[in-house]
Amino acid sequence: MARQDVVIVGGGPNSLVAAFYLARGGRRPLVLERRAVPGGVAVTEEFHPGFRVSSVQHLCGPLRHEIASDMRLDQHGLVMLKSETRVFAPSPDGRALVLHGEASRSAESITAFSKKDAASWPVYQATLARLAEPLSDLLGMTPPDIDRPGLPDLLTLLKTGKQVRDLGRTDLYRLLRWGPMAVADLAAEWFESELLRATIASRGIFGAAAGPWSGGTAAVLLLRAAADPHAAGSVTCPRGGMGALTQAMASAAQAAGATIRTGAEVVRLEVRGGAVEAVVLGSGERIESPCVVSGLEPKRTLLGLVGPRHLEPDLQQKLRHYRTRGVNAKVHLALSRLPAFRAAGAAVPAASRGAGSSLAGRILIGPEIDYLERAFDTSKYGELPSQPWMEAVIPTLLDPSLAPPEKHVMSVHVQYTPYHLKDGDWDEARRESLGEVVLLTLDAYAPGLAGLVEGIQVLTPKDLAETYGLTDGHIFHGEEALDQFFTMRPLLGWARYRTPIRGLYLCGAGTHPGGMVTGINGRNAAREVLSKRR
Repeated sequence: MARQDVVIVGGGPNSLVAAFYLARGGRRPLVLERRAVPGGVAVTEEFHPGFRVSSVQHLCGPLRHEIASDMRLDQHGLVMLKSETRVFAPSPDGRALVLHGEASRSAESITAFSKKDAASWPVYQATLARLAEPLSDLLGMTPPDIDRPGLPDLLTLLKTGKQVRDLGRTDLYRLLRWGPMAVADLAAEWFESELLRATIASRGIFGAAAGPWSGGTAAVLLLRAAADPHAAGSVTCPRGGMGALTQAMASAAQAAGATIRTGAEVVRLEVRGGAVEAVVLGSGERIESPCVVSGLEPKRTLLGLVGPRHLEPDLQQKLRHYRTRGVNAKVHLALSRLPAFRAAGAAVPAASRGAGSSLAGRILIGPEIDYLERAFDTSKYGELPSQPWMEAVIPTLLDPSLAPPEKHVMSVHVQYTPYHLKDGDWDEARRESLGEVVLLTLDAYAPGLAGLVEGIQVLTPKDLAETYGLTDGHIFHGEEALDQFFTMRPLLGWARYRTPIRGLYLCGAGTHPGGMVTGINGRNAAREVLSKRR
């Protein structure tokens, strides 16, 4: 029978970050990963001979700068690649909206759709950056104890309150108004062109079982901006795919003193007297530990590994109502060459292939707000979208090593693909049908793209659940909504990375500040474990 100082369940990015900080703090954590390689939703895998792809999350969150610095990830082989182009959004009429890092360059592209919107863009970008600044500090803090806030909580909140007050009356009013709003309303207040409105709205609904007209989706946009204040978001990925990031994290954690075991599935947590006592593996191996940190989704951890009999009935009910309805699928395409989009200026010449290419950013297929809302409507009733909203990237424009010479990979998030279908389940016919719809939709914007496909992989929401451990296929371990934010993530009263089981902590995306690959959840959770010991 083994005994361990700290056991971390799951080897995703947040688990690896937590392992590093715990090891640096003097603990000796053991990370147990069910799959053959650590990384969770941030892994690089071959899906067709010679073609590799970031399987689930294809872009960084972005990773918090101080975390990358603390872990010295560059010394563990991590090289980050960035695109100058942030968004390429083709229109059915043959035009394209291209947003860049520089506001002035974005405004030039927007002028083709609306001179008024072109003038508003730099103002909107500057406003969003100002509002995001005080919110950024909240991401890195442990949500305060609502009943008994400690002095550090009060000091952080006072600091944030001062930053909010210093915004001035106009921006303070905006911040208070925007949170409960539908992101479609927010976009309409600033812009008149439908394509730009839909592009803005996409940041508020990505990964969410909510449409652009759903209340509170503007708060999700603000959450994204707190981590990445650019109005169009950033496009950052590691050389070698997202798996290169988590391999560097694993190396850094091991160098600090952590141990990582793969092929080790935790099937049960033993609890005695209200405290965690041991983890039990699928092999039957039992590892005693007074401290367990779970990188899994909260329901999977508490209702699954711990079991309802150790939880109060009221908590059980609240956990069952914690929303995890996934609406994302992934489609990966192995392409014989770079596709040519028919939108004006989008047929990329060879000389511009790379970080400066108009296709090197996020490619958004969703030309108007109503298009996005209709796609959401179909998912509400368990139906597959005939016109899906998609976010695609062609990572080989930044990193040619992911495919054979002159060939390319396209990775597509297919939004509003329901985990629970109205009729039947995710069988092979449904999988093929989804792949056909994606190719048909892409071919309408890039004629001939379907003919370039050498191989295709379709990961349905059920695949995401079964292969990557995402409950109901939700890529963020639970809905990011006003009632599942900050002090209420995952539940009111249990948002401080601790659980009702003594010695059991959470560090996954189901904790504050939510999903995306930033590493913040893992660092915050490790801080709570270390503070408890002190």
